[in-house]
This record gives sequence, structure tokens and C-alpha cells, in this order.
Amino acid sequence: MDNRQAIGSWLSGPRAAAEDMGVDFGYRGKRLGLPEEGPGSIAPLGRRFGALFIDWVLCGLIAYGLIARGDQQTAGNVTLLVFLVLSLLTVGTIGSTPGKRLLGLRVISVDGTRLPFGRVLVRSVALVLLIPALIWDRDGRGLHDRLGRAVQVRI
Repeated sequence: MDNRQAIGSWLSGPRAAAEDMGVDFGYRGKRLGLPEEGPGSIAPLGRRFGALFIDWVLCGLIAYGLIARGDQQTAGNVTLLVFLVLSLLTVGTIGSTPGKRLLGLRVISVDGTRLPFGRVLVRSVALVLLIPALIWDRDGRGLHDRLGRAVQVRI
């Protein structure tokens, strides 16, 4: 390997370098036995961020209008708590937050069944900590989903 190839593999990243050497990663969700496209496939990141935005705005409105009654400082602090409760109640019962439902997403266990409440709790608390949600695996699952052994799929 000459210097240009070494620098090129470094610039393109480890995945591209491994693919150049013949490693087949497959599509997102292949390792989990999920289909490549359509219902049951891994939810795209854009939709997941959109659902998170919708849920966050909804929680902010609830915190600002109903709980904090206009106090912005209190509303900012309470929004996180409302988000946690919303996530626990909706993902724990129907498998979707309002934002996920609007965008056609659902949270399920990696074995395809409904996510048990204990794993919903682990996932939701990790999501509130935010840092785990910013770390993804090659299937596009955040660390909060990995901790809860969950996956977000299309409905």
C-alpha cells in the first residue's frame, strides 16, 4: 500500500477501508434479522430525529402551559421530566410516542416482541441522559436502544 492509499483509507474512515478489503457489512438491521425496507425495517435517522423533535415540542408545551404556568426557568427543567414520563407511558404501553406514531415508527424488542417495561425504563432514562442517544452502532441503533435491547422500526 502506498502513501496515497493509506491516507485515502484514513480519510474515508474505517468502514470504507474495511469494505475496500472485502468486508460485507450488509444493510442496517441485517444482523438483527430485520427486512431491508418496508414495515419492520430499521427506522431512518431523519424520521427518528423528527419524532424526537415533535415529542420534545409537545413536552415543552405541556411543561410551559400546564405545569410551569409561564415560568420559563421552571418549564425548561420540567420539560425533561415530562419527556421521561411521556416516553415511559407511551413506549411502555403502545410502543410509540406521539411523534413516533405520527411518523410511522415503533419501538420493539430486538426479538420482535413488545418491549417489557423494565427495558423501557432503562431505555428512557438513558435517552434522557442524551449522550447515549448520540452514539450509534452499525445498525443505526443508539446506545440507549442497545442498553434497552430495543430497536426502532417502521410501522
